[in-house]
Amino acid sequence: MQNVIRFGDNLPILQAMPPESAGLIYIDPPFNTKKVQSRTQIRTMRSENGDRTGFQGQRYATEKVGSKAFADDFDDYLGFLRPRLLEAHRILAQHGTLYLHLDYREVHYAKILLDEIFGRECFLNEVIWAYDYGGRPKNRWPPKHDNILVFVKDPEHYTFNYEEIERIPYMAPGLVGPEKAARGKTPTDTWWHTIVPTNGKEKTGYPTQKPLGILKRIAEASSRPNDVVLDFFAGSGTTGEACRLLGRRFVLIDNNPEALQVMARRFDGVPDIEWIGFDPGPFQNASLTRQASLLLGA
Repeated sequence: MQNVIRFGDNLPILQAMPPESAGLIYIDPPFNTKKVQSRTQIRTMRSENGDRTGFQGQRYATEKVGSKAFADDFDDYLGFLRPRLLEAHRILAQHGTLYLHLDYREVHYAKILLDEIFGRECFLNEVIWAYDYGGRPKNRWPPKHDNILVFVKDPEHYTFNYEEIERIPYMAPGLVGPEKAARGKTPTDTWWHTIVPTNGKEKTGYPTQKPLGILKRIAEASSRPNDVVLDFFAGSGTTGEACRLLGRRFVLIDNNPEALQVMARRFDGVPDIEWIGFDPGPFQNASLTRQASLLLGA
């Protein structure tokens, strides 16, 4: 099976997938923020009358080049999630693990829903992804973490590759000695990891893009080589990128055309991807280069 990226409503697509066909499922659904999630892309150019000041006082003009957005508002959020999580349980292999990525708004209700679907004995962890970026309200503690619920299909037999998990530095290396300090430690259930930097190479412009480091850690720990990893709220395609780097196969699903456009650019030139319901060609430089060569008779 090659890698697959599908455009469409994920529920009927999930219902058509064979049982126990995915070794790992990671999903980052809308958080029900009651807002429109958007990201504006800009570029800057040197200009004496520009609206920004840069290095050594140089002036730059800002030009808006595009924006991406989706509505994140559900009247019955758990009613939206329930049938999709039921399908996720059916599709998950016996050794498989589900990671459900949410935040404080809905995670507690989702935990009860997953207890019902998987069984409380199948709850493995609540991972806290902590970051330190963005605005800080002055009327409450600033919310600076996401919650990732981890459930397994079979609590007696599931994949957890302890020896393959990346190691991180000790916060107080002087307390553990030079050998341990050099080796580092395995992460706990609290992950300190920056968000995707605004001007970093990893940035795709998708509003809710998650860091590649988070998805690599999940795939390293909870999937086997050549496992199929399913993400049916695929967004910018970070799950697929992590799988590609780690030798896992992926199935990505999203119903937002802008997400598919982002993934088309992200996976430009990557072989062995079957696109279903969407033509990536118009958004890929490799395709445009081939078309130009044909027109020039090259």
